[in-house]
Amino acid sequence: MLRSLTIRDLAIIDELDVQFGPGLNVLTGETGAGKSIIAGALTLVLGGRAGADAVRSGCARATVDALFDVGASPEAMALVEGLGYDAPDGELLLTREIQDTGKSVARIGGRPATIGNLREVGDRLMDLHGQHEHQSLLSVRHHLDVLDAWGGTELAGTRDSVAELWGRMRDAERRLAGIATDERERLRLADLYRYQIQDIADAKLEPGEDGALSDELLRLRNTERLRQAVHTALQSLHGSGASALGLLASAGRDLDGASAVDPALQASAETVNAARFEIEEAARGLTRYLDELDADPHRLDAVQDRLDRISDLKRKYGPTIEEVLEFGRQAAQSLAAMESSDADAAALQAELDSCRGRFDAQCSALTDLRRAVAQRFARLVGHELGELAMQRAGFQVSIEPAEPGPSGRDAVEFLLCTNPGEAFRPLARIASGGEISRVMLAIKSAAAATTPLPTMVFDEIDVGIGGRTADVVGHKLRHLARSAQVICITHLPQIAMVADSQYAITKSEASGRTVVRMSRLEPEDRVEELSRMIAGTEITDAAREHVRELLARDRA
Repeated sequence: MLRSLTIRDLAIIDELDVQFGPGLNVLTGETGAGKSIIAGALTLVLGGRAGADAVRSGCARATVDALFDVGASPEAMALVEGLGYDAPDGELLLTREIQDTGKSVARIGGRPATIGNLREVGDRLMDLHGQHEHQSLLSVRHHLDVLDAWGGTELAGTRDSVAELWGRMRDAERRLAGIATDERERLRLADLYRYQIQDIADAKLEPGEDGALSDELLRLRNTERLRQAVHTALQSLHGSGASALGLLASAGRDLDGASAVDPALQASAETVNAARFEIEEAARGLTRYLDELDADPHRLDAVQDRLDRISDLKRKYGPTIEEVLEFGRQAAQSLAAMESSDADAAALQAELDSCRGRFDAQCSALTDLRRAVAQRFARLVGHELGELAMQRAGFQVSIEPAEPGPSGRDAVEFLLCTNPGEAFRPLARIASGGEISRVMLAIKSAAAATTPLPTMVFDEIDVGIGGRTADVVGHKLRHLARSAQVICITHLPQIAMVADSQYAITKSEASGRTVVRMSRLEPEDRVEELSRMIAGTEITDAAREHVRELLARDRA
């Protein structure tokens, strides 16, 4: 239920804050007083389109706040919580802000929200019907959704199953088409993958070998320089004449003899002897190095060729050996996936055939359910039309075969017969504006008999009607308000007369600016407003007394 509506700087409204009650709430006012702006504000806060021209002239932004009581609606609470918002104590605030730049901001429960989320939540809380919504009944494509929404959980579940199977069929068909269309490209890529995999495998790469080979290449390119340096070092360490080993050996003998006299020299003698042993080991290592330096005269060419091969692979497949090897693994996986495409195609075709069979069965079941539901729906709408002063009218639901789709394979259309003996024809061909309003109200009244409805807003439901018909529509709205909060914007006193609460919308001038005000009418003020609606500008005491009598009779 809508608890309150607050509007700031929207169109010619500077500030408006109104509280709504349960039952039938009627908004009245002279033509041009701003009733359409109130309807527009409700559309905005439910996620409707908005532009910068909605902002009051001279203001930076317009805001609309709608406070709902959702405590009695578990479905709405579940949706709000599922979207990540809160409704403390069962109260939920929806906010829409339009800036003078055209930018729009939405909030749910005081937290930022997308317009899509605002619209999704708003659809669960309020059912808004303006003149455009009345005319939507003339569009045949809406009729199937109206019937299915009335059809109950079994029909909804079957339709969901049909939609799921349709989606799986389309997906399988697209994937099959992709396999067939890309066959030439697939074969080309498969050949390329095979070449790349073999190219990398033949190289027998080892991680890190390029670094070791680069070091070896540097050594091989400097063989003569290394040989000369090592030979000179060996001569210094162990050559004839005054070599390091000879000098260390002489020093060791001298210290060994001296340490026998003075033990304090023992440590120095041991250090010199240890150095001699280290030098001997270094000399043996250098000798082996010289012996191996010319072991393979063709090694330089082999190392250069190997590095060239590795460089070529890295140029084609990745900057490091590890990445080249990973490229090969990925290519092998891609090739395996391609080579399994025939098996995939067979599996997809089997899945498609299975889905088609189940889709056909579910479509048949959905058609049967719709036909059964259509009969009950037509009877109930016909009954409601009778109560709306269209006793001679007949209502039918036509269900004909159609091209299959996510909603099945039925074409649904509402047909109307306004007088006995005439043929049933599409609504658009025979229904007047007033009749369309009553057909829409009859359908909503029929829906209220089977499913709980949110707050319902009717704008211009009185288009094209008057007199006794207006009186009947008013009482039907009041009956509908027993199961849902109803807000109706009207200019007909017959409808306003039966309201639980009546609000007057007025337009005036303040400080050189036009402003709109809206207030809930007390009993005497309501008499005055209803008298104006009946008598026009010249309100007499007789008119007021007549209104009091009508109100008293209605309450009796």
